[in-house]
Amino acid sequence: MIVRISANSTSVKPVPHGLRALTGETSYWNNHKYSQGAQIFRNGEVPEYIYQIREGAVRSYKLLSDGRRQIGAFHLPGDIFGVEMESVHRFTAEAIVDTTVWIATRHRLFEDVDERELADTRNIVELLHNSLEHAQNHLLLLGRQEAHEKVACFLLEMDRRLKKPPVVVLPLSRTDIADYLGLRIETVSRSLSAFRHRGIISFNGHRGHREVILKDRTKLAEVALSKYRYRDWMHPCRQHCSG
Repeated sequence: MIVRISANSTSVKPVPHGLRALTGETSYWNNHKYSQGAQIFRNGEVPEYIYQIREGAVRSYKLLSDGRRQIGAFHLPGDIFGVEMESVHRFTAEAIVDTTVWIATRHRLFEDVDERELADTRNIVELLHNSLEHAQNHLLLLGRQEAHEKVACFLLEMDRRLKKPPVVVLPLSRTDIADYLGLRIETVSRSLSAFRHRGIISFNGHRGHREVILKDRTKLAEVALSKYRYRDWMHPCRQHCSG
């Protein structure tokens, strides 16, 4: 497989504070940069590498037979991706914004492990477990019936993965969110507007709807847990929910 890299490929630098690399042994990790929209690997290619995000964000997606895009996962700093149990990649991965990732060969990480690297192996297993948990949560999201429940769950998921910051900075567009949740863009906009109208969230200034302040996480969790019927939740503020 050809690894799609930029001209800025270098050996791994020291791990930034607060971000764990998969291993403390840096000799077999390379640091690669991808510009916004650049493809990292393609559906159907042989998976020879694994990846961990240092900075930026990546989406994994499939193109359906009718031409629609289904996003399977968003990968954020610290996340591992590109690990496959099958002989080919099942998704295409591309950078949502300018992104830096660590890349290592599967052979080096999973086969050439000695006793000194067992702690690193446990770290890899933990990250793989987190990736599986994200995938399971996504399946639950897609199985929900109401759009506002899906959007509420998505916001809570991003809040949790970003460690509950004062402002949830979303590196993705509404189109990305819609393709992730299996919704129309207009539906995502209406739900976000309904949350804002009811004082559950607000949007932070100049970056529009990409910077979200969760003002009432408890109420948002109640929405996610299906405590409100769609007609009771959306209809009273329909005039405010054009998005």
